[in-house]
Amino acid sequence: MKSLFPALFCLLLAACDGALWNNPYPAADEGRDILYTAFTERPKHLDPAQAYSENEYEFLANIYAPPLQYHYLKRPYQLVPLAAREMPAVRYLGKDRRPLPATASPQRIAYSVYEIRIKPNMRYQPHPAFGTGNLHLTERDLDGIHALSDFAATGTRLVTAADYAHQIKRLVHPQLHTPIAGVMMEYIVGLKEYAAALQAANTAQPEAFLDLDAQPLRGVEVVDDTTYRITIHGKYPQFAYWLAMPFFAPMPPEVERFYAQPGMKERNLTLDWWPVGSGPYYLSENDPNRRMVLTRNPYYDSETYPGEGEAGDAGAGWLRDAGQPLPLIEQIVFSLEKETIPYWNKFLQGYYDASGISSDSFDQAVQVSVGGEANVSDEMKAQGITLSTAVATSTMYTGFNWLDPVVGGNCVGLASVPPPQPSPGGRGGDREKQSCNPERAQKLRQAIAIAVDFEEFISIFANGRGISAQSPIPPGIFGYRAGCEGVNRYVYDCVNGEAKRKPVAEAQRLLAEAGYPNGVDAQTKQPLVIHLDTTASGVGNKSRLDWLRKQFDKLGVQLDVRSTDYNRFQDKVRRGDTQMFYYGWNADYPDPENFLFLLHGAQGKVKFGGENASNYRNPEFDRLFEQMKNMENSPARQAIIDAMLEILRRDSPWLWGYHPKNYVLQHSWVNNVKPNIMANNKLKYWRVDAAQRDQARRAWNKPVYWPLWLGGLLLGLLAWGMWRVLQKREEAR
Repeated sequence: MKSLFPALFCLLLAACDGALWNNPYPAADEGRDILYTAFTERPKHLDPAQAYSENEYEFLANIYAPPLQYHYLKRPYQLVPLAAREMPAVRYLGKDRRPLPATASPQRIAYSVYEIRIKPNMRYQPHPAFGTGNLHLTERDLDGIHALSDFAATGTRLVTAADYAHQIKRLVHPQLHTPIAGVMMEYIVGLKEYAAALQAANTAQPEAFLDLDAQPLRGVEVVDDTTYRITIHGKYPQFAYWLAMPFFAPMPPEVERFYAQPGMKERNLTLDWWPVGSGPYYLSENDPNRRMVLTRNPYYDSETYPGEGEAGDAGAGWLRDAGQPLPLIEQIVFSLEKETIPYWNKFLQGYYDASGISSDSFDQAVQVSVGGEANVSDEMKAQGITLSTAVATSTMYTGFNWLDPVVGGNCVGLASVPPPQPSPGGRGGDREKQSCNPERAQKLRQAIAIAVDFEEFISIFANGRGISAQSPIPPGIFGYRAGCEGVNRYVYDCVNGEAKRKPVAEAQRLLAEAGYPNGVDAQTKQPLVIHLDTTASGVGNKSRLDWLRKQFDKLGVQLDVRSTDYNRFQDKVRRGDTQMFYYGWNADYPDPENFLFLLHGAQGKVKFGGENASNYRNPEFDRLFEQMKNMENSPARQAIIDAMLEILRRDSPWLWGYHPKNYVLQHSWVNNVKPNIMANNKLKYWRVDAAQRDQARRAWNKPVYWPLWLGGLLLGLLAWGMWRVLQKREEAR
């Protein structure tokens, strides 16, 4: 009992020291230029040759420095140099390798040569691969080594053009899964042959280190330490967009040798876990089950904040840091938050600097006017919180499998696709019981497209954060048309300049013409059953699926939902073992080709292993695509795109779904936050006022002392009472 009072006294003193009891960060971090944010899912890959997901690029785009990037402020999105000194010089050659003028027709251009000159004196982050003696380690040398910080010797070196060439070779490394390898082999001269040579070398000696420089790559030439050339087949203007991705960032060959040493992989010391870049930040802490930390690269000094943007940027304060060296923030701390409520609460307490808005918090955070304009609620305004919105360069759709005889449109090649296993109750959807009828299937798809009300879906499940898609192309991308010109007339009518969904009666008429009056096959008298494959599970997804079933109920059609795990779902899509499925696409680059190729016949998933998951094929669409894809933006290109979209809307290989709208809240101490959908490296432009943040945290997280004092008093009285009882017992003895 004697020890109780000192403990109580210490606790009461702690209540008066002014510290924030709920602060999840070390007190030593106060006042530092640190951005605090969160991630909800651990990245699967951090190797720039393998990573392709948005949550992976959130890290990699700040670690690596490819030749180009998107201008942070200008719209429409514009490519500008990053590691390159200037935009690449492009030369065109004929089949005889003789120069052609830039005005030459695409049919005459056999090769395009991109010459890239990188900035001199760029350096890599500190890393043990550049340290003395670290390329000849044994497993015994790695005793006690569990992270890069455990190595005594680290170093850096200059970035060279050869490093950029080396990374291009890695795109076809037989031991890596590179998502763009197929596309790049079509374009980069000699890359397909180079990949075959690497595969042969790897097969001959599977356990040996694969020296990429031992094999020549015709299409990539290193001119000098700061200049290299890439030769591609034909004319492909979109190739410049790829040069803004980590796929084309530099990779020092010695880094691969460092991580290939015995014992490294067993300690999670791999390029996929610890990336090595020359960008503004490096990964200084990697605990994906708790937190990941990006720290300013001390050798990064090749970039400043832009000095120009759009009209109005200066008034918004987005040019105040013009000319300042980047990055403006010393460190970025990402904490794992799997649940939205703790994430939201920490944002309101000031422990996260910016936040998205979950459905649970939407009404608390946002007010939507009668005209549909969104703004922050009065509660958020009182805390100085502001809202940024932008329509994403992405599309969420539901695809029809073109190889399916019920909902598909391609009767050719069905025999080569193994039929799916019959599902219980799947009478109307079993492939072996149906005959292929393209016209009948087309009317069925159009009827479903009208019946599934995506305006209602956006309102219920996305809190209005999206716009109904009229085609694969979202706003902000060339080819998109606003107003009545851009309306899908097969699904909508244009009323007062806006799209209005056709009535369900029109869908029912089309369904009857398709041979399914009231959802019953007129020939077999069996109810029509459509199968939807999805990875959706859980309570939230159940409500979405229930909603979708109700949409099909409007037509009397039964929807059979087949939920499965992600890997099995992908396997079914690869085999063509689906009827309908959920999918989405984020733009690689802001060009219509990057959306329309998703429906190009040569990209068919089953036959070619491409990105056309619907296996859609229309000869006229494919012909127009080949004509359009390499054109510069012009009225002629727009006319071709208009014709292509008309074909797609008529054929309806997708339920076009919607284009999401991004909502981001940020505190008043976060500056230079301009929405930029394409730039994944935007955090280097942000600036935080740490003093203002610390002041706000103290104001918003004041400890309530009276319960502690009251508890202490009660505990003291209890202790005194116990002491009196014990004293009386002693006296009685």
